[in-house]
Amino acid sequence: MSISNHASTRSNGETSSLNRPRAWDTILYGGLAVGVLDALDAIIFFGLQGVAPVRIFQHIASGLLGRASFGGGSATALLGLLLHFLIAFILAAIYYGVSLRFPALIRRAVLCGLLYGVAVYFVMNYLVVPLSAAPNVSAPPAVFLNGLLAHALLVGLPIALLARRSAQAK
Repeated sequence: MSISNHASTRSNGETSSLNRPRAWDTILYGGLAVGVLDALDAIIFFGLQGVAPVRIFQHIASGLLGRASFGGGSATALLGLLLHFLIAFILAAIYYGVSLRFPALIRRAVLCGLLYGVAVYFVMNYLVVPLSAAPNVSAPPAVFLNGLLAHALLVGLPIALLARRSAQAK
């Protein structure tokens, strides 16, 4: 099936009212939304456990710098914040790109977004982070559950809904 201006034709032959998502809207707004929502989740969740926001973003920077990140003060926290948003924009770009090939990601944005968030959680935590310079930390069940739910609801879902919104016919 070639990609046309419309996202799909429904199985009953009815044409969908969704166009292709717009790259700018999906990637920019999706990346910003996910960056803010995921950061707030981490700040609140780990803050309740006594972890300072600086430490959270230093941990992200430790993916590049290793343990040295924790001695870098606000500079490495800022690097972590920038990396966090870079990853958010990349995740939005991936969803956008895949949705061009698979329009069901737009038609079924809620389900696909939730599943995308879960997939992102597992890829990040069991592939990307272990291959990075970040220190190996075991996640207690509460951290695992929060991460899984947050990625489904605060990462995958907003990207998918913003992609669908950008694809709605005028």
